[in-house]
Amino acid sequence: QVQLVESGGGLVQAGGSLRLSCVASGRTFSSYAMGWFRQAPGKEREFVAGISWRGGHTYYADSVKGRFIISRDNVKNTVYLQMNSLKPEDTAVYYCSEDGRSFRVVPSMDAREYDYWGQGTRVTVSS
Repeated sequence: QVQLVESGGGLVQAGGSLRLSCVASGRTFSSYAMGWFRQAPGKEREFVAGISWRGGHTYYADSVKGRFIISRDNVKNTVYLQMNSLKPEDTAVYYCSEDGRSFRVVPSMDAREYDYWGQGTRVTVSS
């Protein structure tokens, strides 16, 4: 049984930073790409960032490119999302997700490709 547990959300002023963490368990973490998605109130869940199984390939939504950094530690079974220069429009519940297919070189932006999801961590950016 795969479990993903996010942490690190909170309230921050615009321009500030937060670092989200997601610890995975239940299968070989290092074999799977990981993704971060977010869902703002009244909106659909959207892709934020993805990282390949080895960490050599990363991909970002245009809205966060240059501000967010996704990384992973395959020893600690953890994926991170460093969020800098936060804006009020970044306010959302952030979810980490694990790919349904192993050894994907290019992380998918499609939520349907991810089989496992965390419970989410809320990020609120005040103006």
